[in-house]
Amino acid sequence: MQRRFLGLTAAVAALGMTVSLAGCGSSSGSGGGVTLKLVAADYDVAGGESSKKYWADLTAAFEAENPGIEVDVQIESWNDVDRKVAEMVKAGKAPDIAQIGAYADYAAADKLYSADQMLSIPVQSNFLPPLTDAGEMKRTQYGLPFVASTRLLFYNKELFEDAGISGAPGTWEELAEDAELLKQNTDVDYPFALPLGPEEAQAETMMWLLSGGGGYTDELGRYAIDSQQNIDTFEWLKENLVEEKLTGPVAPGKLNRKDAFAAFTRGDVGMLNGHPSLLQAAEKAGIDVGKVALPGRSGPADTTMGVADWIMGFKQNGHRTEIGKFLDFLFMDENVLEFAGQNDLLPVTVSAQEEMKKDPEHADLKEFLEVLPGSVLPPVGKTSWASASENIKKNIGDAVGPGGSPARTLDRISQDARAAESAE
Repeated sequence: MQRRFLGLTAAVAALGMTVSLAGCGSSSGSGGGVTLKLVAADYDVAGGESSKKYWADLTAAFEAENPGIEVDVQIESWNDVDRKVAEMVKAGKAPDIAQIGAYADYAAADKLYSADQMLSIPVQSNFLPPLTDAGEMKRTQYGLPFVASTRLLFYNKELFEDAGISGAPGTWEELAEDAELLKQNTDVDYPFALPLGPEEAQAETMMWLLSGGGGYTDELGRYAIDSQQNIDTFEWLKENLVEEKLTGPVAPGKLNRKDAFAAFTRGDVGMLNGHPSLLQAAEKAGIDVGKVALPGRSGPADTTMGVADWIMGFKQNGHRTEIGKFLDFLFMDENVLEFAGQNDLLPVTVSAQEEMKKDPEHADLKEFLEVLPGSVLPPVGKTSWASASENIKKNIGDAVGPGGSPARTLDRISQDARAAESAE
């Protein structure tokens, strides 16, 4: 995708907003000579320079349109970025802006500006609703979605043809039948890969809970991990996939997402739940990928899991107005589309999503874009979610393991989550 960073003046005209809308009022640092410190994650997993170049181009364009405001960008790997920001905050040297994986702890400690303190009204209202909801703590938005992703069922078309399967599964029963056909008629290692290992088990778990009509929380936002719907879902998985030996040679509780995805790109997996970045990797490896909405009990699931990374503004340095100007610039369609497009991720705003849908260059993301507006995100607005997520990662595999009990495992995880929630 060609890099196009419009000047702020042009963006203001296009969006029908004025610069005065960017952040209400003034900040202690207004008046020029302000340097904003921004810490951002490196999305170039291959070790390239794409993230650094994106931020360098973006900040240069912003600075040209905003004399007196400079932006100092620090890029850190995903392995380090959350820890580095936490260390900066603890040392009393918080950045002005951080683009990281979670915002809730900082919001709970009153260290962040709220969205309406920073953003112009058109920008704040342009986020996709499920992403706005997930960025809220106690009905106030602190986390701004930076990029998003969602999940679909991926299947290897060549293996399906070899197994005599004519179409993608739409229900759990059809998924189990197709997995059995793959097992009987091909030499595939994993008819269905079920990564419930500690790397990202909380995501795989959530996908299955949603497809079974449940989820991590109830309609009031309270943890409901041990609901009967969720127990029924894991009992089905245990009885119909795991115990029928349809999930491959590695026990689900020991299979990590990274390894499952790598096996899919090698042609060793018939089906799994995947995201846009896997699509790119699989196609580069020559895998003919089919993708459909996640199957549910009686048809395609009503909802799927959404995922977002977050960007936020810290109060410590008092640069609210300058932060707001920069974030308004960042969330212009051209800039949102540039970053999402180069990383095979999904844009977080309504207008940018509509633009991507019309772009033939991103036709392979169409199905992901269609399900994102109705997706459900993990309860990232809870400070207790970090511990609950770790608990799920470590223990959910026991629910489908030999001698495991979905009811017992989910009950134990749920009790711990509720205890952590009550301490918030």
